[in-house]
Amino acid sequence: MKFENLDVWKRSATLAIAIFQHFKSSREYCLKDQIKRSSLSISSNIAEGYERMSSKDCVRFLYYAKGSCGELRSQLYISL
Repeated sequence: MKFENLDVWKRSATLAIAIFQHFKSSREYCLKDQIKRSSLSISSNIAEGYERMSSKDCVRFLYYAKGSCGELRSQLYISL
């Protein structure tokens, strides 16, 4: 199985695309950049963890993805 088949990866990639589109015209460059990075980090960490050869590494990267979710939520609260 490839990470591209994981529902969680598909949903996180869709979220990143929506974030990029929503903030495309924002003038808050610093905050916009950080929000885009954290949204992209979620799917990236899921993919990287899934490609690792050990379950321990996979779990570690899933925790990173979870941390990026919290970071993104915090940034979105602040931007609102």
